[in-house]
Amino acid sequence: MLNRRLAVAATALASALTVAVTGTPDAFAEARHAPGDHLTVTIAESGSAATEGTYDLYCHPSAGDHPRTEEACAALDKGTTWGKDPFAPVRPGTRCTMQYGGPASAHVRGVWSGKRVDAHFNRENGCEMRRWDALVPLLPRTSGRAPY
Repeated sequence: MLNRRLAVAATALASALTVAVTGTPDAFAEARHAPGDHLTVTIAESGSAATEGTYDLYCHPSAGDHPRTEEACAALDKGTTWGKDPFAPVRPGTRCTMQYGGPASAHVRGVWSGKRVDAHFNRENGCEMRRWDALVPLLPRTSGRAPY
């Protein structure tokens, strides 16, 4: 714990020195959020150009270029409980309805709640659709309603 506090203090000091010397904080923008959770979300074939692309989401404190940082962090916090992984894949052998929710796909990677995340999402059947919908607004809505 002490080493982590020292690392956080060191990155904060380095960031402050960089700003003082160069006048720009960009070089250490990610380091300032190192103690919090950071996810990179890539959305493809969602049917909306407004939601396609790659976004960074930082939580604790909330930041990044994700369209709904505050809401996404709050939803992830709510869905993160002891013994439950909000990014877990559908269990093998699960019976899923043969619905097709469209070609949308997402890749979420980074660190959440102290654990590495490398999860893929799609809308190929009812189970995958439910899994996707559970992570809105981290992932965009794909129905006729407004995204996110």
